[in-house]
Amino acid sequence: GTALPPASLHPAPPRPAGFPAPSACCGSMAGGLEAPAPLALGGRRMRRTPRSPPLVLLLLLVLAALPSGRAFYLPGVAPIEYQEGSKVDLKVNKLTSVKTQLPYGYYVLPYCRPPVIQDSVENLGEILVGDIIENSPYEINMLQNLTCQVLCKRELSPSDKDKFRSMVEDEYLVNWLVDNLPGATRYARLGSEQSFWYTNGFPVGVERNGNTYIHNHVKLILKYHSSPYDYEGYRIVGFEIEPHSMVQALRSDPAEPSGYAGMCHEGAATPLHDIDAHPDVTFTYDVQWEESSTCWASRWDSYLKMTGGQIHWFSILNSLMIMLFLSGMVAMILLRTVYRDITKYNELATAEEAAEETGWKLVHGDVFRKPEHAKLLAVSVGSGMQILGMSVVTLVFALLGFLSPAHRGALLQSMMLLFTFMGILAGYTTSRFYKVFNGDDWKSTTLLLAFFYPGIMFIVFFILNLFIWGQKSSGAVPFATMFALLVLWFGISVPLVFLGSYFGFRRDPITLPVRTNQIPRQIPAQAWFMRPMFTCMVGGILPFGAVFTELFFIMSSLWQHQFYYLFGFLALVLVILLVTCAEISIALTYFQLTAEDYTWWWTSFFASGSSAVYVFLYSILYFSSRLQIDKIVSTLLYFGYMFIISTLFMLLTGSIGTLAAFFFVRAIYGSIKVD
Repeated sequence: GTALPPASLHPAPPRPAGFPAPSACCGSMAGGLEAPAPLALGGRRMRRTPRSPPLVLLLLLVLAALPSGRAFYLPGVAPIEYQEGSKVDLKVNKLTSVKTQLPYGYYVLPYCRPPVIQDSVENLGEILVGDIIENSPYEINMLQNLTCQVLCKRELSPSDKDKFRSMVEDEYLVNWLVDNLPGATRYARLGSEQSFWYTNGFPVGVERNGNTYIHNHVKLILKYHSSPYDYEGYRIVGFEIEPHSMVQALRSDPAEPSGYAGMCHEGAATPLHDIDAHPDVTFTYDVQWEESSTCWASRWDSYLKMTGGQIHWFSILNSLMIMLFLSGMVAMILLRTVYRDITKYNELATAEEAAEETGWKLVHGDVFRKPEHAKLLAVSVGSGMQILGMSVVTLVFALLGFLSPAHRGALLQSMMLLFTFMGILAGYTTSRFYKVFNGDDWKSTTLLLAFFYPGIMFIVFFILNLFIWGQKSSGAVPFATMFALLVLWFGISVPLVFLGSYFGFRRDPITLPVRTNQIPRQIPAQAWFMRPMFTCMVGGILPFGAVFTELFFIMSSLWQHQFYYLFGFLALVLVILLVTCAEISIALTYFQLTAEDYTWWWTSFFASGSSAVYVFLYSILYFSSRLQIDKIVSTLLYFGYMFIISTLFMLLTGSIGTLAAFFFVRAIYGSIKVD
């Protein structure tokens, strides 16, 4: 037979013993970590030296926080040791496609079925992303190789052929799991004998010259690792799949479970299986066991190294340059301009000089005046702090390895739960901020906080889910799960928001250094480049520029089904983003006050929050250049979710900018003498 993915068109070199060379490690420790084997001298094993538990724990935490995601992490899943001949389960997951973004259950296609299909227990995150993990009829036993094992023979009706043809046309991938490890297909690079990469899953089939060939034979290459000194049995550390399309020769054999014995001839002369030329299809498989030096804790390295770290370091360097540029500008404002202004304003001035005051001191009686839509501003800042709290705690857990790819759906589930519990932080921030505006309508403000932005997100999510449900995709969230989300929202988040607001409104308001005049001061005519719309759109470029490279990898993880585990880089980028948002809002607020324009509240929010506009524009560019989506439902799905992500990004960056500008303005007006 001839393998049809690029690996078959450009044959890969002979495989090494395992995945790309990992760090040598054997043995096991509590929590699923693997420790280096003790050194051996003169053929004798040295005794293990007891180590201090606190020191070991500290080392593990440091290693887990390394951004490379290599060798050591805390997956939270204990390794399974298989004995020779013991059964190894192969489970099937959803069919996925980058072209449609609509997952489907594995048995939607007429594949071979087990006598009873059993669904695995799934968490909230797995349900939301459409995972359907089920058992399969494949029979695999530890260290027992198989060749051309017949799984079943299926007659194909016209509707079955149409399903296969449609799935192949939309480039759907089959996803399998063995020992919680996803099956990977290896592809060789052109012109390189040792260069290859892995992708998750394998294609349903390939379309060539108008003909549809399905992959009806797979070669399962399972890597195992053993360390008799540390544990008994064998651990699975690699799972590769070689898909092939072929026409097998069958003969009756009552001794076989399927009733057939197969002969699979490999070679260019063997015809491929064209579904239009055959009324049926025979599914066969090979099992090949290979010993590997890869230890169990490093078995995810091949998946996590699908994206190199060089571009990430370039992203960090780019973001640091932007942050240093802004820091220099803000330092110049604080150390030179503001210091000079404060010194001048605090000097004893004559009546004539006082009458000729200019600059930001002139608007001291209006600088803390209540802005328009003050309630919405307070709600936006509170929602942004809720998102920030969720992001920081999620990243801490991710850096410690608790949200590794071995836990499918754990990242999304953790974000949902943390966002719910951070409602108390949102309520407290909103109430404290609203009291600055002398607001006393705390009930309606808290209700607005609890339902406005979450309501928008839920409505968009519900409408998109209806479209997905209309396509009969497994990505449609069941109504039972939808009810569970509503329980999280109304049963936990809303009460916590009210609790946070209660604590915030009970506290004394934040003291302001100057009083607000009863009559607002007239704002002089502003130059076109000082108008809020222009300054905000210019200000949003810098926060976006600090994150756009990392944003590319995040979007590739979301829409091209790649693994993302570089949380060390992401944490550093988040810190740079927060500093950049604070500095750009401080700088633009100062320039606006210097021009005697005291309506700085919303400007400080959108000075950094407008970066979300560029995120959405970048998503349009990514859609047109990187994705081949052409279906209406898939397009709505993409832009609907990118609208939600952009809105969350606006709230996060805008709230940081507003709080930074508020404390900056409070500090500079507290440093001058005001009559």
